Amino acid sequence: MTPAPDAPTAAVTVVGLGADGWAGLPDASRTALREAEVVIGGPRQLDLLPPECTGQRLAWPSPLRPAVPGLLAAHAGRRIAVLASGDPMFYGIGRALAEETGALCVLPHPSSVSYAAARLGWPLEDVEVVTLVGRPAARLAAALHDGRRLLVLSADATTPGEVAALLRDRGFGPSRIRVLEQLGGDRERTTDEATADDWPGGRQPGDPLNIVAVECRRAPDALRLGAVPGLPDEAYEHDGQLTKRHIRAATLGVLAPAPGELLWDIGGGSGSIAVEWMRTHPSCRAVTVERDPARAERITRNADRLGVPGLRVVTGAAPAVLAELPPPHAVFIGGGLTAPGLLDACWEALPGGGRLVANTVTLESEALLADAHRRHGGELVRLAVAHAVPVGGFTGWRQAMPVTQWAVRKTPDTSSGPSSGADR
Repeated sequence: MTPAPDAPTAAVTVVGLGADGWAGLPDASRTALREAEVVIGGPRQLDLLPPECTGQRLAWPSPLRPAVPGLLAAHAGRRIAVLASGDPMFYGIGRALAEETGALCVLPHPSSVSYAAARLGWPLEDVEVVTLVGRPAARLAAALHDGRRLLVLSADATTPGEVAALLRDRGFGPSRIRVLEQLGGDRERTTDEATADDWPGGRQPGDPLNIVAVECRRAPDALRLGAVPGLPDEAYEHDGQLTKRHIRAATLGVLAPAPGELLWDIGGGSGSIAVEWMRTHPSCRAVTVERDPARAERITRNADRLGVPGLRVVTGAAPAVLAELPPPHAVFIGGGLTAPGLLDACWEALPGGGRLVANTVTLESEALLADAHRRHGGELVRLAVAHAVPVGGFTGWRQAMPVTQWAVRKTPDTSSGPSSGADR
């Protein structure tokens, strides 16, 4: 993909467009649109073009993403211009087009995020951007930390109210909110600041083209959730099947999640390992397998509550359901180790360089891990945690059940493994 701002020659030119429409475009973008034989965009964007853009105008169908290959193929050989909001390569159509064609020229416009940071006086490098366009509002929960500034890309006029409701529900009601509408256009407007607690429930929706600015403030009585694995046990809904906080932190440490990687969490229980794997980076993915339907539903609620609604929950017994799953970068087995063939199936599914971690508290499963350690190597450890508790008028230690953990990395020369961006 080679930009050519003076004289675009690529088969597809992507033109970033702001709320100011044609008037806000530089000469190179105007030239590309005048010379295009086909112009593709949303109805609102197409309506901003003047009559001098004589190319055939096509509105994107819904859903948009599956339509991209067919539209490009139908007009192959013609000069195509695609309209995008702001910067096409920032949560825009540019990504989908780049994946479909290498002959792509991008002419960006300032994004709504750049405009918002400028209006608010917020250094952009200190701001976290969360998009809710085509995504559930629950994913915002993972970004909530006291003192952080967020810019939320809205799906429509109802998004600000959804953001305020989520902040209240997650213990961030004192957070301060402003809504910036039609940034860069003649109808630009910024609402008065209000807290999520004070956000009017019956407030009339504003302009659908908006971005929500949030200054996070945690309520004094809200549970504090950190940015690293080892969330408080109280953060989870569970029936006792929960990898406890200290063991969970140690387990995630050896699983070593990296951006874009996929985890299999076998015997999900409450889903805590998969949830905290995904919280380490927005691009981390996980599939949790749980045979009990009630627990599977509980995992979904925990994932939603803790900001990773993209966690995939498979209800079924391992190893039978594993053949349906995409190849993992890492596997965690927290339950069901004695199921015939489970450990071997997970090992076979793991690519070279992948990691496998298994925890158990029973002697029967411990024997299986000792045998696996003998065959495949790795590290076999015992983790023990004790808590101070009252003993009469004194204090003593209460020992939790020790956990035997096997952690191993598969020799990388057996497989090249999936790439970090696979199966997104």
